[in-house]
Amino acid sequence: MAQQLTTAAGPRLVALAEVQRFVRECVAKAGAPDAHARAMASVLAEADRRGHFSHGLNRLDMYVNDLQSGLCDGAVTPRVLRETPATAWVDGCNGLGPVVGTFCMELAIRKARETGVGWVAAKGSNHFGIAAWYSMMALKENMIGMSFTNTSPFLSPTRSKQAALGTNPLSLAAPAEGGDSYVLDMATTAVAVGKIEVQRRRGERIPAGWAQDASGAATTDPDEAMNVGCLMPLGGAESTSGYKGYGLALMVELLCGVLAGATYGPDVRKWMGDEDRPADLGQCFVAVDPQCFAPGFEGRLQDLLSKLRAMEPADPAAPVLVAGDPERAHEAKVEREGGVSYHPSQIIACEELAKSLGVQPMDGR
Repeated sequence: MAQQLTTAAGPRLVALAEVQRFVRECVAKAGAPDAHARAMASVLAEADRRGHFSHGLNRLDMYVNDLQSGLCDGAVTPRVLRETPATAWVDGCNGLGPVVGTFCMELAIRKARETGVGWVAAKGSNHFGIAAWYSMMALKENMIGMSFTNTSPFLSPTRSKQAALGTNPLSLAAPAEGGDSYVLDMATTAVAVGKIEVQRRRGERIPAGWAQDASGAATTDPDEAMNVGCLMPLGGAESTSGYKGYGLALMVELLCGVLAGATYGPDVRKWMGDEDRPADLGQCFVAVDPQCFAPGFEGRLQDLLSKLRAMEPADPAAPVLVAGDPERAHEAKVEREGGVSYHPSQIIACEELAKSLGVQPMDGR
């Protein structure tokens, strides 16, 4: 029988349904209606199920704080400001990011069914969790899905000592035969900021190339990276093609903050210490019906994925993968073990949050 979690030294295994229950109750206690709390629970639990621990329970306290402080309105419903048969401009009305994102991708999918393409840009949103959650919504409808969001400024443009763009993640999911798929979900910084948070919580250093200090030099100190430094773009320094990551981050900013009329670039609310105004994030959601193009898309994609995976690896112990394979392996692990295995530091943080909210802590083993 499951027992109430305590601050033990080892990892704890928590059933996925229990993770969802805990998130739902925390978000509801913070002021969101049940339907919106359930949307949040689905996104955060899926992040941990796929192995993206930086964006699952690790993010829960942020959403709770935004709701309790009034920086985010957990009860609002997004509204369409302007639309055509294939496009829509949406006001998220400062609602929860997963509520805004789900509304927008469902709208994009409906438009793609009618016109072949649905393109939706939203302003007035908040942190929406893993970008793949929304691209995979289209995947489940046998469509190609894309999602993008701008974020608080953390990325230092190549040759700069200061942060001016967010981690600005992007995701693309596409269906192949037999339930196979390609699912890309990546930050345009060297890593997502949540990974630095996880390292800091564990008391561990970060690899060189993830972040830089106030002088612009690379640092391996997670506290320095979070408090006085900033993240490096994908690729790291200019000599290792970091300008490409910078270019991708700016592309996402164009599709989100600029296209949607949201706050953009260095004007977006800072991650910490600038919490006196709404985030007003810009986000973009695209659904494409591949049947509108050359027949046999799924078969050709499956053939390509199979050829890539079958390539002779440089290390026999490390086979060639495609985007989405590591997540599928983690999902299989969760299924085998009957739950998600959490680091003790995450359990401690959740127990503290449960106590502060008066919510039943997670049960696990």
